[in-house]
Amino acid sequence: MGNVGLFYVGAVLFLNSFLLLGKIHAKSAAIFNLFIGFMQVVFPILILIEANGDKWLIFNTAGTFLFGLTYLYVGFTNLLQLDSTGVGLYSLWVAIIAIAYSLIDFLYFHDIKFGIIWLMWSFLWGLFYVLLGLKKEISIFTGWVTFIESWITATIPAFLSMIGIWQNVSDNLAITIAILFSLIVIFLFRKTRNN
Repeated sequence: MGNVGLFYVGAVLFLNSFLLLGKIHAKSAAIFNLFIGFMQVVFPILILIEANGDKWLIFNTAGTFLFGLTYLYVGFTNLLQLDSTGVGLYSLWVAIIAIAYSLIDFLYFHDIKFGIIWLMWSFLWGLFYVLLGLKKEISIFTGWVTFIESWITATIPAFLSMIGIWQNVSDNLAITIAILFSLIVIFLFRKTRNN
């Protein structure tokens, strides 16, 4: 996924976190989801047209579609006030695929930072499955996780990449952030479990 696309993944996750926290109306969030969803589908199609069979370009572009189709599905579901079960089940499939992307980053590309980020995204899509597919009331917990991930998995990495210093972020720092994130997730789960 390109840095600009990743940057706007951060924006839509940020907005959706406030939706999950009950701070904005679903139809209001739907418009931005649709806008970013279309962007995350149209631009990858243009990339695929020019891919010339480059398997890794196709692989990475397919990952962008995971996001674009999620945002389109969420946007139309919220705008039309549809049942969320389909979005939840799609999220389960994406959570599983995100694990595969993580493994490719770890084992093939030796990219610890994006391997961790894909695991975090898998966790987030897993939460969407539990919330939207299984209808478990974890919206506050999911909202806070979405808020945090909007920054540490998308906005900040994209911003640092765009200004040319993402490569200076060490794997050890990424691992430390992942451990801190895990501890915060445990704290948030305990704090929101009975609310």
